[in-house]
Amino acid sequence: MITIRNLTKTYGDFRLNISMEIQTGRVTGLVGRNGAGKSTTIKSLLGLVRPDGGEVRVLGKPASELTSADRENIGVAFSDSGFSSYLKLRDVVSILRNAYPNFDEKWFLDACKKGRLPMDKPLKEFSTGMRARARVLIACSHRAKLLILDEPTAGLDVVARNEVLDMLRDYLAEDGERTVLISSHISTDLEGFCDDIYMLHDGEIVLHEDTDVILGEYGVLRLSDKAYEQIDKQYILKTRRESFGYTCLTNQRQFYADNYPDIVIEAGSIDELIIMMAKEA
Repeated sequence: MITIRNLTKTYGDFRLNISMEIQTGRVTGLVGRNGAGKSTTIKSLLGLVRPDGGEVRVLGKPASELTSADRENIGVAFSDSGFSSYLKLRDVVSILRNAYPNFDEKWFLDACKKGRLPMDKPLKEFSTGMRARARVLIACSHRAKLLILDEPTAGLDVVARNEVLDMLRDYLAEDGERTVLISSHISTDLEGFCDDIYMLHDGEIVLHEDTDVILGEYGVLRLSDKAYEQIDKQYILKTRRESFGYTCLTNQRQFYADNYPDIVIEAGSIDELIIMMAKEA
């Protein structure tokens, strides 16, 4: 569905240099600290940023060669952009009807009703959660094969986030070949939604792993100085010095549980991966 090979883009001191692949029917998460390169990657996919080098293919062809018909198969939602806040959803329906031949008006109206989104209220009067739900529904409304979502749950409370994610789950359940690329700094969203995770740091991919592997096999070791000196370090990915000794990230949690029953071992999480992979030892 998406293939990126040696994509490079430079802004001042920042340089993006990545390769990645997003497979059909998968939900792929893109994580990293602010400034890691997530938005630049997404804008390169959409042709909003011209890369300095490399290859970006979307829907089987170079991103620069996507036609209007191709773009109808891509739904996009950004947390900080969208339709004019002075429009009403009823106005948006008219725009979508004219812009997308595949716009499913009945589905959209039913989804807005289910999501408690009023048709005759200006978007500027919507709550943050309502605006987020509207952006996601608009992205889904023309039955796109590929959804690209940049921080779709940013600024939402846990109830509103779950409502947005439930909308996406319902949409994916309708067609097993629909594909999602989602960036988020909220790890719990990604852990419960994504099939795999790419982690960006300083413009480079520092980790790509299936989400169930991260949650099932990764772990964090809390070690005293003495324990750190004695432990087998072959499966240690990252180490951080602490006041009590060391914190270590591993992708072989069970190995250490079996061989070092006295050390403290915690299950892995995306938050812990971001913290550990983004810091030097």
